[in-house]
Amino acid sequence: MRKDIHPEDYRMVAFKDMSNEDVFLTRSTASARDTIEIDGVEYPLIKLEISATSHPFYTGKMKLVDTAGRIDKFKNKYKKFQK
Repeated sequence: MRKDIHPEDYRMVAFKDMSNEDVFLTRSTASARDTIEIDGVEYPLIKLEISATSHPFYTGKMKLVDTAGRIDKFKNKYKKFQK
C-alpha cells in the first residue's frame, strides 16, 4: 500500500438520524457545521436522512411514503419546461 494517502484528522463525530432522532458516535473525518452536546461533551454533528435504525431493510417495517404528493411537487417544479 502507498504511504501517506489516508487522512490523519480522525475525531469523534455524532451522526443523527433525522427521521427518528437516533444519535450515534463514531470516528470520522467528515466536516460538520453543526454541533451537539452528549454527556457534557460537544461533538460535530452530521445529519442523516436515514440510517440502520430507520431503514426498512434493517427494521423490518415499511414506511408509507406520500408518492402522490411527491409526484405533484415534481410536476409543479418542472412545469415551466414543458413545450
